[in-house]
Amino acid sequence: MQPAPTLPTKPHYPILDGLRGVAALMVVAFHLFEAHATSHQDQLINHGYLAVDFFFLLSGFVIGYAYDDRWNRMSVGSFFRRRLVRLQPMVVFGTVVGALLYYFQVSALWPAIGQTPVWKVLLLTVLGSLMLPAPLALDIRGWQETYPLNGPGWSLMYEYVANILYAVLVRKFSKLALGVLVALAAAALLHLLLTRPEGDIVGGWSPELGQVRIGLIRVMYPFFAGLLLFRTVKPGRVNHAFGWSSLLVVAVLAMPRLGGLGRPWVNGLYESLSIILVFPLIVLLGASGELIAPYTRKLCKFLGAISYPLYITHYPLIYSYTAWVYDHKVTLRDGLPVAALTFFSALALAYAALKLYDEPVRAWLQKKLVAASAVPGSPQPGVAGP
Repeated sequence: MQPAPTLPTKPHYPILDGLRGVAALMVVAFHLFEAHATSHQDQLINHGYLAVDFFFLLSGFVIGYAYDDRWNRMSVGSFFRRRLVRLQPMVVFGTVVGALLYYFQVSALWPAIGQTPVWKVLLLTVLGSLMLPAPLALDIRGWQETYPLNGPGWSLMYEYVANILYAVLVRKFSKLALGVLVALAAAALLHLLLTRPEGDIVGGWSPELGQVRIGLIRVMYPFFAGLLLFRTVKPGRVNHAFGWSSLLVVAVLAMPRLGGLGRPWVNGLYESLSIILVFPLIVLLGASGELIAPYTRKLCKFLGAISYPLYITHYPLIYSYTAWVYDHKVTLRDGLPVAALTFFSALALAYAALKLYDEPVRAWLQKKLVAASAVPGSPQPGVAGP
C-alpha cells in the first residue's frame, strides 16, 4: 500500500506570531501594574485587558488559514484532537503551578487560604486542568473566578467555545452568512460598551450569568471577524509591518482611560473602535509584511513560541505579587524592582515550561492522538492565549 502523498506545508505568518508575543508581554505588565491601581481610572497600561480580544481575532484569522481548506480531508474529531493537543498541556501546567503557589501562600488578601482543605485545592486542580468551570461554591479567593487557581483560564474556555462553533457550524457558512454573524456580533459588542456603566469590556472571568454574557460577546465578534478577514481580504505588501503593527498594539493597550467617571461611554466607544476596526487592521497589516532581517525573524519566532506559555502561566506569579503589595502596602515606585523580578520570572517560567514540558508533551500527544488522522502539510495554528 502506497503512503498518501505529502502536501506542501503552509507557511506561517511570522509577524502574527510576533504580535501575539508583544500582546502577551503587555498583559503581564498590565497585571503587575493592576496590583497598584485603585480603579481602572488610574491603571497603567490602562487597556491591557483588550489583549484578550486581540488574541481572539488573531485566533480566528489563523484558524481559518490553517483549516478552512482541509475539511474534505479532516473530520471534526480530528480538528478537536489537534486543538486539545495544542492547548491543553499548558492549561494543566498553569493550573498545577497555580495550585502549588496558592497552597503554600499566606496573605491577608485571601484569609481563607489557611482554611482551605487539601481536597478542595485538588478538586479545583482537576476542574481547571479539564477546563471545567468551578462553581461559585468553590470560590476560594472571593474574586468569583471561573478558574480561581489560574484566572486567565477563562479566556481559553471561550477559545474552546469558538473553536467548537467553528468546527460544528460556522465553517460551513458562506461569506454572506458569516458577514451577517459578524455584523450581529459587532452590534452586540457596541451595545454592551456604549450602555455599560463601567464603560469597558472587562468581564467574562466569572461563572456568574452576567459575566458569561460578557465573555460570549467578547469572543463572538473578534474570533469570527478574524475568520471573515481571512476569507475576504487578501494581504498586500507592507514594509516594516512588524514594527508598525507592534507599535499599534502597544498604543491601543497603553491608551489612558478616556471620558473619566462622568462619561463612561467615551471609553466604551474607544474600545469598540479598537476591537471592531483597529484590531482587524493590525492583523491585516501583520499578515501583509515580510521579515527580512534575521534578528527580526528570530525575535518573532521567540515571541510566538513564548506567547501562549507566558499568558497561561504568569498569573499565579501575579497572585503572589499582588498579595505582597497588599500585605506590605507597597507603592508602585517602591515595588518596581520586585515587579521587574516577577516579570522576568514569568518569562523564565514560560520558556522553561515550553522547552521542558509543552513541546515534549505535545510531540508525544501528536503521535498518539493526531498522527493517525493527520492532514498532510497542516500547520500548527496559534492560539488566543490570552
